[in-house]
Amino acid sequence: MAEATERGTEREPAQRDTERGPSEREATAPFPPDFAWGVTTSAYQIEGAESVDGRGPSIWDTFSRRPGAIANGDTGAMAADHHARFREDVALMARLGIRAYRFSIAWPRIQPTGTGRPLQAGLDFYRRLLDALDDAGIEPIPVLYHWDLPQAIEDAGGWPARDTAFRFADYAGHVADAIGTRAARWATLNEPWCISFLGYSAGVHAPGRHEPAAAIRAVHHLLLGHGLAAERIRASAPASQVGIAVNLTNARADPSADGTPLADALRRVDGLHNRLFLDPLLHGAYPADVVADLAGIGELPVEAGDLAIISTPLDWFGINYYADRTFVAADGPDPAIADVFPGVEGLADAPVDHPTDSGWPVTPSGLGDVLIRLAAEHPAVPPILITENGAAYDDPTGPDGSILDSRRIVYLDAHVREIARARDAGVDVQGYCVWSLLDNFEWAEGYAKRFGLVRVDFGSQARTPRASAGWYARLIAANGPATDRQSAPAPASD
Repeated sequence: MAEATERGTEREPAQRDTERGPSEREATAPFPPDFAWGVTTSAYQIEGAESVDGRGPSIWDTFSRRPGAIANGDTGAMAADHHARFREDVALMARLGIRAYRFSIAWPRIQPTGTGRPLQAGLDFYRRLLDALDDAGIEPIPVLYHWDLPQAIEDAGGWPARDTAFRFADYAGHVADAIGTRAARWATLNEPWCISFLGYSAGVHAPGRHEPAAAIRAVHHLLLGHGLAAERIRASAPASQVGIAVNLTNARADPSADGTPLADALRRVDGLHNRLFLDPLLHGAYPADVVADLAGIGELPVEAGDLAIISTPLDWFGINYYADRTFVAADGPDPAIADVFPGVEGLADAPVDHPTDSGWPVTPSGLGDVLIRLAAEHPAVPPILITENGAAYDDPTGPDGSILDSRRIVYLDAHVREIARARDAGVDVQGYCVWSLLDNFEWAEGYAKRFGLVRVDFGSQARTPRASAGWYARLIAANGPATDRQSAPAPASD
């Protein structure tokens, strides 16, 4: 995607409104009654039960035990104990009026070594989860891969190896054969950019490799695996709607910087982060300028017929959005970019006002810009779901036991309003999923960053809905009636 239009110096809505209390903020309306208001999680981040029922080790089990890899030495061994507590978590969703739940299936829980016959116990766990969601009237949106590659597959080469795409397709086939008809919408992959560049180039995510050429091979094999998996899902469950979730952002120049020297660097960052994935998925070709940029670093190992498989038509398109990236010309490389593009190692993030606890800027207008650009530059894009959006804030529990997370409410409200802006501009956005239902194992940050609408005490595993959960329940209720089987939204105090 090309660089978006420059914005002025006016503060974002979320920054202007930080002094306003949540009770002053009206629920954004209207959205259509069938809009998919949801929440999202991932298997490794919440399930725990790392060796229950024959589950095999994943690259995150291995990586999280590497000294210094994860904040505070945390692991996902217990996480939010969702494997044992999923009924409690589904009941929580039902009380909030949640319409859709995007969750991932753990590949090592189905195939401990990534190959061979699927484990019945693993499939049965997801059957029980699907039963609970069905009873609650909540739409399931399963994701086949949210980063937990079986360690044995990594030992054989991981995503940089072409064979992994075919092993992934086999796994997708086993899942689709067993439970493919239980969900109307399926996703193949979550955030192939993070899988490839953070895992194989920057080394800050599992498997922790620093091999830019391997990361570039991983990009292609992830997309190939997506296309092959889509074919397998449709073969077993022809009525299923298949999609993918990619993380998009706008790369901008800080207004105080000289934009001319940054222009080509921003083009390359945008190409690496956005167009390298959008173009093959939606047009069946890699962007020529990005291929040229990669020359001398690594090669996309395209074989005959691959791009036709990658660009198999999608039924829906998932977008994960958290923040824009604004750059200045300064020292201090961004490792996820510099490891692949030595020519842009001078880029550094602009200073951030009002950051989240993750240090990320709050830029809700960027979501509207991403959606409008995507529809303009890719007119054939299928209906869109926002499959992740959220912010880390750890607000204290009050004397009465309530948790007033006003900053999260402001953040979410501003982003929902941007979706409304995009819909008003004609973009077909059909759903929105908050990251996340629960506090969880937040990858390299361990348990230090809290994204949940629901607070989790990782000692007792007690769940406490934050004020944002009540705000979200009222937002959903304001935009159409719940299904017959859903409970009335809980009016959590704020």
